[in-house]
Amino acid sequence: MFIVLVLVGAALALALGVYGRVHEATGEAITTFGFPTMLDMKAWFATAGLAFGVAQVSTALRMYGRFGGGPSPRAVAVTHRVSGVVAVLVTLPVAFHCLWSLGLATDSPRVLVHSVLGCCFYGAFLTKMLALRSSRVPGWALPLLGGVVFSTLVVVWLTSAGWFWANGSPGY
Repeated sequence: MFIVLVLVGAALALALGVYGRVHEATGEAITTFGFPTMLDMKAWFATAGLAFGVAQVSTALRMYGRFGGGPSPRAVAVTHRVSGVVAVLVTLPVAFHCLWSLGLATDSPRVLVHSVLGCCFYGAFLTKMLALRSSRVPGWALPLLGGVVFSTLVVVWLTSAGWFWANGSPGY
């Protein structure tokens, strides 16, 4: 069962990548949500997504008893769910602008890694969400998938918003 879920997530990542590659990028922002430029909006939203991703990892570690001792309060599970939803919601405008406005780019190794792992992030996220609902997934799968989702998010952030913050307003 687990391999089927991984294949479904991989299919989503592949579909996003193919769309990003064959779609003719517009180069224009759909919306900037009040930010001066599309890149500013993407950097801030991606950074918010990363912050909520850190909350995800922290609350998951607490729920799995890796710190804090004893059973975790219900508020930890609620915080975990809410931070996960918010993390994905704030990354969706970023991903949409990446695919629609910029396409899957291969201009440099950094941009290629960012483009490919951006697609993989949503495939890994889908796999994790499907695994959550399956009783036939091994116990080690959820922590592994959560780690893959978070690690992918960190690299996507480093190759985009992290680069943006370190270099001013570079082209993506």
